[in-house]
Amino acid sequence: MQPADLPSPTNRIACPLCGNSVEFYEVAEDVVITTCYTQNDDGSFTPQEDTSEILGEIKLICGRCQEDMSLFRHRLAEMLF
Repeated sequence: MQPADLPSPTNRIACPLCGNSVEFYEVAEDVVITTCYTQNDDGSFTPQEDTSEILGEIKLICGRCQEDMSLFRHRLAEMLF
């Protein structure tokens, strides 16, 4: 059996516009990123710790056609391992 012939699991999501079921990304709005630095003897800086706080909406976007797929975002969160 070729990979294309294998049945896909029923829990996979796919873009309703282009059919993409592989590439996705999230966009977070209103994010505060805080980075703590230490200054070195030579005047350069080294980051020590990063924290982020998302204050706005998080969207799930199709990685191929950029369709907003936020309706499926809960499924992404359930399947992160």
